[in-house]
Amino acid sequence: MGYMTTKRLASVAGSHALRALSLAIALGVVAPLAHAQQPPPADPQMQAVLDAHASLSPKPIESLSPEEARKQPSVADAVAKLMKNQGKKPEEVGAIDNRTVKLESGDVKVRIYSPKGEGAFPVILYIHGGGWVIADLDTYDATPRALCNAANAIVVSTHYRQAPESKFPASHEDVFGVYQWVVANPGKLKIDSSKVAVAGESAGGNMAAAVCMMAKEKGIQMPVHQLLVYPVADMTGTPTPSLTENAQAKPLNAAMLQWFGKHLLAQPDDAKNPRLSLLLAGEELKGLPPATIILAQIDPLRSGGEALAKALQDAGVKVNLKSYDGVTHEFFGMGAVVDKAREALMTSAADLKAAFNHETASR
Repeated sequence: MGYMTTKRLASVAGSHALRALSLAIALGVVAPLAHAQQPPPADPQMQAVLDAHASLSPKPIESLSPEEARKQPSVADAVAKLMKNQGKKPEEVGAIDNRTVKLESGDVKVRIYSPKGEGAFPVILYIHGGGWVIADLDTYDATPRALCNAANAIVVSTHYRQAPESKFPASHEDVFGVYQWVVANPGKLKIDSSKVAVAGESAGGNMAAAVCMMAKEKGIQMPVHQLLVYPVADMTGTPTPSLTENAQAKPLNAAMLQWFGKHLLAQPDDAKNPRLSLLLAGEELKGLPPATIILAQIDPLRSGGEALAKALQDAGVKVNLKSYDGVTHEFFGMGAVVDKAREALMTSAADLKAAFNHETASR
């Protein structure tokens, strides 16, 4: 994430923009960039999704309250529209079970996707995105379905408390609590508890990495792999090339990043917490499990993901970094209508299966 210099911004937008920048700096997030360049063009399949989303007349998230934003049509709705037009249905799995995990902080909804056949299966804790403010288990239904089949694993998709009602670190605490529940309940879930991975998209990618860090800190079982899909890696306001390039991109832009940060942070210094700004984790990254990092070209978060890959590698963590041109933030769950999404999903599933098999071989 990044911002323009005060002098530059004042010259092009005056005192109002300067106040916006000051707010962004105070929050540790970005302000919308004045006269930002247009993002790179999307490939035809990705553009079809963007056009379908536009046809649903979504309002700009940054102009809404959280309650209003949660009711807006999502890109998942756009994909569903395209699938209907193409005569396609959601990917089937063996079984789906909605449950509630009881934590000290309250009840957390989870949705468990099981492959066909008898367990015990490996398990993936999947954490959805939405900037810690919007989205839910329904919005991010496609990715758990696809991972369940492609990795032949049970996928536990978890919700969490959201901001602004519950600010940082509430969401991180919830997903770590669900991770501990997964590890502690192999019999109830028909899983092999020695083969547990974490995965997440966007804010969920941030929290998947944070779960690994928290497991290390608490001295409990570490995931065997982490799948980080366009993860949020920095909330401090550090300038990045991808933010400048994609300040006006869809479905995620600079103004939305500011809006998410405003609602998430209880105080400005929270932006410096290494659970949120993974790039500040330093020594905490050492000893974490191998990572697959999936990035999109048309995404303000791309540069942060690249920097996180390097930081993990510098800490001795094995990383498989894959970046896909012509696609946007949120593309990963669009495999039914975007070929590059299916490619990214299959690459991720192969890495997860290799990690599960390595765990079997090492015992």
